[in-house]
Amino acid sequence: QLPLVESGGALVQPGGSLRLSCSSSGFILSQYNIGWFRQAPGKEREGIASIATSGATRICADSLKGRFTISRGPAKNTVDLQMDSLKPEDTAIYYCAAAAISTPMCDPGFFGSWGQGTQVAVSS
Repeated sequence: QLPLVESGGALVQPGGSLRLSCSSSGFILSQYNIGWFRQAPGKEREGIASIATSGATRICADSLKGRFTISRGPAKNTVDLQMDSLKPEDTAIYYCAAAAISTPMCDPGFFGSWGQGTQVAVSS
């Protein structure tokens, strides 16, 4: 199995919410910068948010601020992405990834370990 696993993807109606979770059996997530990314058909993979080992976070686009929130779970063994007010354009495969970097980053090139992705579809 891949060291990172995403879960929580689903089909939701516009305006709905989802909470995605990233977990790992290969290493301790709290020791790595974890990012969430998404890729829609025909589009490049884009950064959503990342969280550093310090707890510092970064949301990668103004359009996501106020709707998407990244956090580490209480036990520090997951990194969650809370998605609210979902729109059809949020439809994509969502990935989490790990990087050995000190600050939250949005460029997928910084991240070397990836999960298999979880499908999020927003449609009425």
